[in-house]
Amino acid sequence: MAETKNIMIVGVGGQGTLLTSRILGGITIAAGYDVKLSEVHGMAQRGGSVVTYVRYGEQVAEPIVEEGQADLLIAFERLEALRYAHFLKKDGVLIVNDQRIDPMTVVTGAAEYPEGIIEQLSGKYKVVAVDAMGEALKLGNSRVFNTIILGVAARNMDFKKEAWIEVIQNTVPPKTVDINLKAFEAGYSI
Repeated sequence: MAETKNIMIVGVGGQGTLLTSRILGGITIAAGYDVKLSEVHGMAQRGGSVVTYVRYGEQVAEPIVEEGQADLLIAFERLEALRYAHFLKKDGVLIVNDQRIDPMTVVTGAAEYPEGIIEQLSGKYKVVAVDAMGEALKLGNSRVFNTIILGVAARNMDFKKEAWIEVIQNTVPPKTVDINLKAFEAGYSI
């Protein structure tokens, strides 16, 4: 019996974590796994922390990933990566979008944004840092940065590239298929 794999996607409201989790859910279902998805919102509005759990395996009982159990942590923002890194397994992989989005506490001056987050995380975990926003801007569409990160994540997972492409085509809005496939390819080749 295959062990259950645990993926966490963390980011800030409005960054596309839900679409990303739907694509991950789609790829695991297409591969014949039992899948559980769960989304947890900090603050519902844009700017609040959003965590999505994707668990897949032969049979998955519950959707929540416990601390120290994530095989893969996909972080859409540096501070979110730092905030949730303790969920990673010892040999887990942390894929982090090297982008800073100040939370309300920093915006209002109640807290300071920490420096050297990626370096700090790299000392403790296997970190793949990517400037997904920079790559998305090269493609002319900042909104596809999450699909770029997914392309990077796909390199750290056991699903065929063709399967990813098919799921992306079936999941993203029809008008955005071409740009999302370009974004996936860009991330996959990083």
